Amino acid sequence: MKNFGISIREVDNIRVLDISGELDAHTASQLENSLKSLIDQNEICIIVNCKGLDYIASAGLGVFMAYIEDVRGMGGDIKLTNMNERVYNVFDLLGFPTLYDIHDDESEALTGFNN
Repeated sequence: MKNFGISIREVDNIRVLDISGELDAHTASQLENSLKSLIDQNEICIIVNCKGLDYIASAGLGVFMAYIEDVRGMGGDIKLTNMNERVYNVFDLLGFPTLYDIHDDESEALTGFNN
């Protein structure tokens, strides 16, 4: 089993979460804690860069669903970027592209916040 990693950085007052490895039932709490911490600090413009994400399970998808309405209700958004084809297909199968802004790269997502 591969490890899951998450780091948070700031770009133009937007928080970027770089995630990598496998996001599953064993690792979803790490993403949940990071998102909750940002929201608690009123950091509601969030990009999740999935460049290093190799695998996502339903538990990982559930974390995204748990926080999107809260963030949007506060006037922010969660945008997703840099998914490989396999990860994107999981999101697409469950209809996530109609719920989330999914971008090919981080610069597109940043532009979406700055408009």
